[in-house]
Amino acid sequence: MKDILVLGIESSCDETAAAVVKNGREVLSNVISSQIDIHTLYGGVVPEIASRKHIERINQVIEEALAQVAVPLDRIDVISVTYGPGLVGALLVGVGEAKALAYAAGKPLVGVHHIEGHIAANYIEHPDLEPPFLCLVVSGGHTHLVQVKDYGAFEIIGCTHDDAAGEAFDKVARAIGLGYPGGPKIDKVSKEGNPCAIEFPRAKITGSEYDFSFSGVKSAVLNYLNQCEMKGVEINQADVAASFQKAVVDVLVERAVAAAKKLGEKRIAVAGGVAANSSLRAAMQDCCKENGITLYYPSPVYCTDNAAMIAVQGYYEFMAGRRSGWDLNAVPNLKIGQR
Repeated sequence: MKDILVLGIESSCDETAAAVVKNGREVLSNVISSQIDIHTLYGGVVPEIASRKHIERINQVIEEALAQVAVPLDRIDVISVTYGPGLVGALLVGVGEAKALAYAAGKPLVGVHHIEGHIAANYIEHPDLEPPFLCLVVSGGHTHLVQVKDYGAFEIIGCTHDDAAGEAFDKVARAIGLGYPGGPKIDKVSKEGNPCAIEFPRAKITGSEYDFSFSGVKSAVLNYLNQCEMKGVEINQADVAASFQKAVVDVLVERAVAAAKKLGEKRIAVAGGVAANSSLRAAMQDCCKENGITLYYPSPVYCTDNAAMIAVQGYYEFMAGRRSGWDLNAVPNLKIGQR
């Protein structure tokens, strides 16, 4: 069987990325140009700046991804690109570039859902992982429990009713003076704190046993900080971070394992930027081991936004016979499973 080389392009937020992947599992190159230093100045991602930086970098990033494996564009079999969800201006840069390349080179074009790409990141380093399995998707914009029934078939079992977990991390980090990006900074400072120092709430959604809500724990942290300030009590930054992180991690782990047990799934994958969190990984590992469940998660470089995951999912979409037309457009609020 002929090897299939997929060029993946990702520009949904603040990383401009391109990658070449062979047969949906072997990453030949994975180039990421991050804008984190720029957006840190503003305390978060500025959409207009992100779009402009994508325009500046996308050609160079693609050229580098191809050059690293000495593969010219005419030897690429498929071009895949994130078309949603994400920032509409940022998405348009990647979609426009992918359409132009595919048209000029006469290659098939495959639009990929960003979150389905995150799920697919687990295939890169785990050759034994194949659907069906349960995936906990945890990122700055999404917190989902997804039953992966096939490479292109997904069913949402649970989702957040308000803030995503990563969004709550960013807001709490800003409130306690850690700044942006919140997730990695809270993870780091939490190692110096006591996770049992403060009891923050773990929300449960009535009638939705696998859904999430993180606005309550975020508000509880803000209220705690305000009360300390009014009483003149010194705030232990590390204790607040560790206690908040534990509250979020406890909920994520409990919901994921409970859903897996009820559905009879013996495998759980974790995906998205928050999947790089060391506390979440350790807690999931312990709980899965106790319940006879095999846990999968990507290396940190494949947790955050990257193009390798888009190329992987693009490969499976291509093999299933799916193609995108020249009318492919950015869909900022694209739902999982939507085609």
